[in-house]
Amino acid sequence: MRGRDATLEGLRVNRQLEEAMAKGPDPLHLADVFGLDEKTAMGYADSARVLLDQAAEQPSQ
Repeated sequence: MRGRDATLEGLRVNRQLEEAMAKGPDPLHLADVFGLDEKTAMGYADSARVLLDQAAEQPSQ
């Protein structure tokens, strides 16, 4: 990963958000799968919900 802008923290965050978008923004699922505390899981679920809503508003191409 030398010379790349990606960090382990960034990859971890991306994976958790990807899971929230794939399985639905369910904080209990995220907390169970990743061992997150409830506030963190709710934050990821909220972010996924916003992204899913934005995607639903975009016209199909």
